[in-house]
Amino acid sequence: MPVTTGMKDHVYKILELVGSSEKSIEDAIQNALTLASKTIRDMKWFEVVQTRGHEVVQTRGHIEKGAVGHYQVTLRVGFTLEG
Repeated sequence: MPVTTGMKDHVYKILELVGSSEKSIEDAIQNALTLASKTIRDMKWFEVVQTRGHEVVQTRGHIEKGAVGHYQVTLRVGFTLEG
C-alpha cells in the first residue's frame, strides 16, 4: 500500500473498480475514479491491478467492426475509513 509522508495511523478500505472508455486506458481509469468519487469519500490512491513493470497487461476491451470499441481497466482504490 502506498505510504504518504505526514499520514499517521490511517486504516484504508480497498475496493475494486472496472472503468471503461472508448478513447484510452487513461480515460478508463479516470472514468472509474470520477464516478466513484460521487459516492465514496476520502479516496487516497489507486493501482492498476494487472501490471508488469511499466506495461499494463490483461487490459480488456471490446472489438467492434474490427477496431477497438472500448477499453476496460481493473483498478484497486484505497480510501480512508472514518472513525
